[in-house]
Amino acid sequence: MRKILLRLFVYILFFLIVPVVFGKVAAATLKFDKTSYTVAVNGTFQVQVMVDPGSDQLNSVDAYILYDSNVLKVQSVANGTLFPNVNPDTSTAGTVYIAGYVSNPASSISTGGTIATITFQGLTDGTATLTFDCSTSKIVKDDINATNVMQCSQNGQATVTVGAGGPAATAAPTPSVLPRTGIIDNVVKLAVPGTILLFLGYAARLIL
Repeated sequence: MRKILLRLFVYILFFLIVPVVFGKVAAATLKFDKTSYTVAVNGTFQVQVMVDPGSDQLNSVDAYILYDSNVLKVQSVANGTLFPNVNPDTSTAGTVYIAGYVSNPASSISTGGTIATITFQGLTDGTATLTFDCSTSKIVKDDINATNVMQCSQNGQATVTVGAGGPAATAAPTPSVLPRTGIIDNVVKLAVPGTILLFLGYAARLIL
């Protein structure tokens, strides 16, 4: 009888609690439509800046794209179709800032799509890397705290080869501190399973 009760107890924990703890929650990320681009010197190409909301509802995105201004030049930024409002800023060489946001918080974004499309020109033979600045970029969740749910480590990047190519420019360093949401998730993933195992052991001693 005790063995039957113990098995039943374990099954209940396994099917009800463990899936909740270990179930994967899709992360919100920024990315480009391609991971590599090729362009001739003085030629142009387009890069779509995209967001994947994962499992969240979004109100806005602040995307800071870093590039080598010695190899590439921004020609224009066109609004994407995901957000009704898009404001770009290309006044700083080496950086493109794109803000996308909803007109009404009640109409939050729950699907992935293009925030904006950047047209670059290749200036000289070389290789450049397009990256997102995680220290300033944000993916803002539709909640009262306007929580930044972006997962820096999962953001995309792209390599651009201009003309004959050349040594790649040094990519911007990855921030040592990730958003708080990532840190909290890691703590929960480590602490909760240990607590469940401890509880199982205690329950088994009582039943046996």
